[in-house]
Amino acid sequence: MKLNLKRPLAFFDLEATGINVGADRIVEIAILKAMPDGEEIVKTWRVNPEMPIPLQTSLIHGIYDEDIADKPTFTELAKEIAEFIGESDLAGYNSNKFDIPMLLEEFLRADVDFDMSERKFVDVQNIFHQMEQRTLKAAYKFYCNDDLVNAHAAEADVIATYKVLLGQLEMYEDKEFEDKQGNKSKPVVNDVDALHIFTNINKPVDFAGRLVYNDKNEVCFNFGKHKGKTTEQVFSIEPSYYAWMKNGDFPLYTKKKLDEEWAKFNAKKNENRPPKTQNQAQQAKPQYNKPKPQEKPAQPLNTDMLEQLKMKFGK
Repeated sequence: MKLNLKRPLAFFDLEATGINVGADRIVEIAILKAMPDGEEIVKTWRVNPEMPIPLQTSLIHGIYDEDIADKPTFTELAKEIAEFIGESDLAGYNSNKFDIPMLLEEFLRADVDFDMSERKFVDVQNIFHQMEQRTLKAAYKFYCNDDLVNAHAAEADVIATYKVLLGQLEMYEDKEFEDKQGNKSKPVVNDVDALHIFTNINKPVDFAGRLVYNDKNEVCFNFGKHKGKTTEQVFSIEPSYYAWMKNGDFPLYTKKKLDEEWAKFNAKKNENRPPKTQNQAQQAKPQYNKPKPQEKPAQPLNTDMLEQLKMKFGK
């Protein structure tokens, strides 16, 4: 089966020093760029994370410090990677929760503005978990009827993810799905826009899941004491929450989206502020003190002045 694409769809997978989006770094990135004409272009980069890879992580993906010691940093590769992705939509396995936030974080550190506003993003894991709920290895066996060899190598995983999506499109071509609210649909179709809607269950704003859209398409906090409240509600009752998050250990992209919400809140507040009356405007004007009249310079004593002083003081 061939994907029905309006523009390129870039499947990508990351291997990293760990799973903390704000603190860990990419050590390998593989991208399979599926083109509308059916062409498939695969590129893989090894990356020096500029920090040690924990042994327990290396045992999972097989990449050790010595393997990437002489590799370029992400900052050195960022523009090349961004140019290769171009205007593509994005796809991956668990990409909404990990790969996209991690990639955006690295682009921000490298000072590369990777615009997400017009992109669609398809998380193949969300299709799988909603329809079958298994792992990538099981998914590959289930949909492709084959064993996944060399799992946790970025290129092997990204190729497997691509093939799993093709298998899902064939298997669920006409299968009905019922959500938790009882709504029935046939969501797994050969269309990136539809897959984007189906796989973005929580409608994330920042991809790390700290900010999400509610049913009214309002931006809400998705954690802590203000979970479920809109940013406008929280900024109105506790404006210091913005400063707390800005100074906290949150991903840079989360802070970027938070800044946008803070700017919208303040712009709306200024629009709703009543105009000043004439008296308020006059009171607001700075008051300037009138200049003091210049004092005459002191004159030297003369005979007439001495006589006047003798008469005044009786001397």
